[in-house]
Amino acid sequence: MPLRAKPRKHGLRTSVTLASALLPIVLGAGILYIQAERTLEQSTRQTAEEALRQFELMLDNTAQAARELLPLAGQSCIDVNLALREQVTRRPFVRSTNLVWDDSIYCSSLFGDYHEKITPGDYVGGRLLLMKGNPVTPNTALLVYRISDGKRGAMSTLDGYHLSNVLRLIGRQTLLALHVGPNWLTADGQFHEGETPDFPVAQIQLDSSRYAFGVEAGFPEGETWRYMSSEYPALFSLLIFFGAVAGFIGHVLQKRSSSPTHEMKRALEALEFVPYFQAVVHGDSKKVSGVEVLMRWNHPTEGLVRPDLFIPFAEHSGLIVPMTRSLMQQTAALLAPLSASFEEPFHIGINITAQHCQSLELIEDCRAFLDGFAPGSVHLILELTERELIESTAITQQLFDQLHGLGVKLAIDDFGTGHSSLGYLRQFSVDFLKIDQSFVAMIGIDTLSSHILDTIIELAHKLGLAMVAEGVETQAQSEYLTDHNVNFLQGYLYGRPMPGADFISALSGH
Repeated sequence: MPLRAKPRKHGLRTSVTLASALLPIVLGAGILYIQAERTLEQSTRQTAEEALRQFELMLDNTAQAARELLPLAGQSCIDVNLALREQVTRRPFVRSTNLVWDDSIYCSSLFGDYHEKITPGDYVGGRLLLMKGNPVTPNTALLVYRISDGKRGAMSTLDGYHLSNVLRLIGRQTLLALHVGPNWLTADGQFHEGETPDFPVAQIQLDSSRYAFGVEAGFPEGETWRYMSSEYPALFSLLIFFGAVAGFIGHVLQKRSSSPTHEMKRALEALEFVPYFQAVVHGDSKKVSGVEVLMRWNHPTEGLVRPDLFIPFAEHSGLIVPMTRSLMQQTAALLAPLSASFEEPFHIGINITAQHCQSLELIEDCRAFLDGFAPGSVHLILELTERELIESTAITQQLFDQLHGLGVKLAIDDFGTGHSSLGYLRQFSVDFLKIDQSFVAMIGIDTLSSHILDTIIELAHKLGLAMVAEGVETQAQSEYLTDHNVNFLQGYLYGRPMPGADFISALSGH
């Protein structure tokens, strides 16, 4: 008796409509968010690279001033003071210069004779020191470049105003910081100590390959969404439009959702779901040993409907069980009259799903099927498909035990591709493995697939299981499988799926 489809509740229909509308919006927004993040990351990298380049150019001038003054270290301050001031005048960004002897500043371009002890360990790499300020400008940061040769040394100072100005002009909307060792400087000219700042969005740190400093760049919290709202308003409008269209389509389809169920129930009662037979041959003799029974929908107006268009819906709607029962009845009516002429048991394979395994009704269906044939003339093989997972329960185990008691055999369909094939081997007592056609098609073409195929064949031999190779289309595939002792072959090389009357005619001719 055909199952009745349960009507959808109003709340569920509303939820599905809303989900249909939100899905393109959420997915689209997610894609835009990722794109915005990548754009901001690219922006921070470009900004940091430009800041790094500018600081290196500024330090080139500063370092050159120190190098030219180094040979003068040790001479009287009166004699060299003019040279120190000349470097300040000639070099852009250089604020002051100093000469050092034995780790003590003794001459300065600002003060002339000057005495101040320095600690070389304070300088990162012995060369750079970022200072908060000096007695002249205590609130303006300084970047000091130091060079030494024995007791002689020279120092040049870069004004923090120029440093913060670079950070401000290059960064603009990007947050930038210059760090030298434990000290760092921000675009507002503020000097900081300790850990470098944490920029929540698109943070990047680049270190100079020439000088002992680095640059941090990034954006503040929420910058990604702010960027999206300013740069993608048209795309957001388009997403909302697609969401509305998707919601409307989902709403319309739900209103029509009962129509396919009703049509399939009508087709079931009209016996429009008919069996098609595809031959299975012995691996060695190539004689027909049986068939796989395939379901087709012979629609009165649409013609022959492909199984992938209705089988999943039949499983979802609960109609697959009565449809399979009808298929078995039609198959028995077609083949039973020939059973007395079968020289050996004829294999008949029929697919079952998880829904068939939820009760013991299948036992009576199989008993009625076998009773229609001459005793011992056929082997009924139930092929476990994996569109839905068959769970190992007490009912399932009882079902399979009683089926084996009737002489019904079990096969795992499309072995090697399903997520639970190995689990089925462990949980259920199966008799056949059906090797998926994707592995057969790669024979002689793809080495990896051939290795997998050989492994499956070896596994079946070790477990004492018979094998059926699906999708055999070439003589080379057939010979390969025969050489590897595969018991049965199935595919276009031996016959396409055909209606019952055509198959019986072809079988008689064969």
